[in-house]
This record gives sequence, C-alpha cells and structure tokens, in this order.
Amino acid sequence: MNLLAMLTAEGGPTGVLADDRMAVLLVLLLSPLVWAKLGLLFYVIYYLFSLPMRRRERARLFLDLIESGLKYGQTIEQTVLGVAASGDRSLGGGFQMLARRMAQGIGFAQAISVPPRFLPAETVAMLRAGAEAGDVARVLPACHEPARDGVEEVWKAQHYLALLVFVVTPAWAVVFGALIVFIMPRMHMIADDMGAVWPFWLGTLAAHGGWLIAVEALLVLGFWFLALLYIGGPRLRSRFARLSPAGVAELLWHIPWRRKRMQRDFSATLAVLLDAGMSEARAVTLAAEAADNECFAARARAVVADLARGVKLPEALGRLDTAGEFRWRVANAARSGRGFRMALAGWHEALAAQAFQQEQTAAQLLTSALVLFNGLLVALLAGGLFQMFTNLIEAGTLW
Repeated sequence: MNLLAMLTAEGGPTGVLADDRMAVLLVLLLSPLVWAKLGLLFYVIYYLFSLPMRRRERARLFLDLIESGLKYGQTIEQTVLGVAASGDRSLGGGFQMLARRMAQGIGFAQAISVPPRFLPAETVAMLRAGAEAGDVARVLPACHEPARDGVEEVWKAQHYLALLVFVVTPAWAVVFGALIVFIMPRMHMIADDMGAVWPFWLGTLAAHGGWLIAVEALLVLGFWFLALLYIGGPRLRSRFARLSPAGVAELLWHIPWRRKRMQRDFSATLAVLLDAGMSEARAVTLAAEAADNECFAARARAVVADLARGVKLPEALGRLDTAGEFRWRVANAARSGRGFRMALAGWHEALAAQAFQQEQTAAQLLTSALVLFNGLLVALLAGGLFQMFTNLIEAGTLW
C-alpha cells in the first residue's frame, strides 16, 4: 500500500490506525524531497528579490574598476577590455556586450550610448557627459549616487513589499472574500430560520461586499505589479513607460522623492561639466540627461532657451526648482571661487537625505493605512459575528 493510500484509508480491520497515519505524515514531512521543494521555493524568492541588489552591485563594481584604472594611468577602454579578457563573469552579460563594442574600436562615450543592462540610465548619462567633457574621473563620485539608491530600495522591499504583497494583503483578501461569498449567506439563512435578528454591521458588509472585495483585489494586483517592476528592473520599467512616455514622466516628476533625486543627479553632473569649462547651454543639456525624465528635460530645454536670450544661469535654473533654493546655491557657488562641485556637495547630500526621508514617510503611511483598513474590516466582522452569535443564543433559548 502506497503512502497516499495509507493516509486516506479508513480505520478498521483493513485500515491504518490513527497513530500509523501520524507516523506516515511525519515521514512525509521529514522527506528530503519535500524539503528540497521548499528549499527551491525559498531560493527562487531570494533570487527574484535580490536581482535589483545584484544589478546595483555590478554597477558599483564597474565604477570602482574604472576609478582604479584611471588612478593607475589606464584609459577606460584598457580597463574594460582587460577585465573582459580575464574571463571574470561577475559583471554579467551587459558588461561583456559593452566590452565587445569597445573591442570593435567604438569609443567609450559612443559604446555606452546604448545603455548596458547593469548600469542605471542616470549613471550612463553622467558617464557620457564626463566623457564629452574629457574628464570621466570627475563625474564618478556623482555616478555612485544612483547605485546607492538601490540599497534603500532593497531595504524597503524586504521590510514592506514582501510582507504586504505575499502575505498580509492576499491572505486577508482571500479570507474576507470567503466570508462574504460563502459564510455570511449561510449564516443569514440560519438566522432567518431561527428568527434571530441579523446584525447591522454584517448587513452593511454583505451589502457592500462586492465593492470591498474589488478594492482588496485591486490592492493585491497593484502590489504585484509594483513587485514585478521592482524585480524586472530598469529594462522592464522602460518598456512599460513606452506605453505612455509623457504620462509616466509626469507622474515621476510629481513624486517628491523622485524629483529630489532628479535635481541631485542633474546638479551633480552640471557642477562637474561647468568646472570642466563646458559652455553653460551644453552643460545644462547634458546634465538633463542624468535626470532620465522627459518632464525634467523639457524644463532644461527652457533653461537653455533662457540662456540664449541672455538670462544668467542662476535665474534660468529657477525653472527646475520652484522653491528657489537651487538658484540661490548656484549663485553662491559661482561667487565662492571653490568650484561648483565642492560648493554644491552639501546640497547634494541634503537632497539625497530629503528624498530618503520622504520615501520612507510615504512607505510608513501606506503600510499604516493598509493595516488600519484591514483592521477596521476585521473589527466590523468580529463585532458583527459576536452579535450574531449572541442573537442566535437568545433565539435558541426562546425555542
């Protein structure tokens, strides 16, 4: 008799005793095959949620290699081709594609124009701007900032996204839907048969159960979509953005922490290009690419148009910051004589800190709102069910 038959066999002379069933169940739980399947499941979850971290780690490693090569007097082309020739695959297939382009005689600035998969778009734009300015080493500190943002994303995913997407919201949606669709109609029938009063809260939940289930389902689908974007990385996000480029760019521009990071990346790149002696109009155009947002680029083009009309750079940059702080800091940097990069370094750190604070506040508010929403539904259900049982007991005593 196989294990499945032993577990489903009924007691009796030809069956298996309850103790035997428990022993067989224990054997199944201790089976290496069961644990292998669980291990595979956990590894798949780990692999998917660690993909963004590995992308950012490859980007940081690539930037460190370039920085080390420049310190030892090597060109970027020599560094890239040397690492590729070593056979080290830690940088992934995107790096190998970049190395093949450069091995064909394509210069670094042109080869990186097709963004490698392991580099954020902001970092690619900064590297291209540095290559055009003739000093990539100066933009490397700014290039590290988008890579550091990835650590915050992984931290949030571990603490909020995984729990909400795969545990709390789906579980509650299934339980609530089962209660509304299957349990409450039968309880209503029992209450009618016994002449018990149907509680107001249960009646309200039953009347609006379809809308509540739809809201829960939309929340689950929304979180799964965000998880897909998180795991898919920049390439998948760019494909979704192609469906409505203007709409996605406008949405990202109005997210406060994204706008702060756009300003940081733009300002850091602009400072390096101005210190390198590039013209203001060209520096603004190249730096706008580091923001990787069409709305920001449109405002940058307006800044270039103002410069062409003779407007000074600090006043023209007011289009990129309605608060006026950017204009004031650029004006002070121009007067300080220390160079734009040194003068604006403190502001770049402040922008990164403000972006992180705003993003964490939004995450905390979102999770708290979901917990309160689900808690309210649980309280209404618990109160209604308790009142229902009380009414049934009272109706039973009257019988």
